[in-house]
Amino acid sequence: MAELLTEDAIADALKGLPGWEREDDATIVRFAKLPSFPEAIAAVDAVAELAEADNHHPDMDIRYNSLKFKLSTHSEGGLTAKDTDLAAKISSELDARGAS
Repeated sequence: MAELLTEDAIADALKGLPGWEREDDATIVRFAKLPSFPEAIAAVDAVAELAEADNHHPDMDIRYNSLKFKLSTHSEGGLTAKDTDLAAKISSELDARGAS
């Protein structure tokens, strides 16, 4: 079981996760735009590999070259280190691909 993060811990984590925002009490979200549809799909594929390796899977929305990633630890009913850790990995992948 993962432990829920405190409000202070969430705020601190988000300071180190540019582009990520609170959507609600239990979710963080990031939007990204890639240069093209194939680049967006390649980014989603890469994130799928990261998520599978961590056994923690984000909600992903694809709109042509625009992506939305949502993270929450549903089994715990909120945000845990699993979410902030995967958010950092997603950000690294998106940044490496030139996402804006």
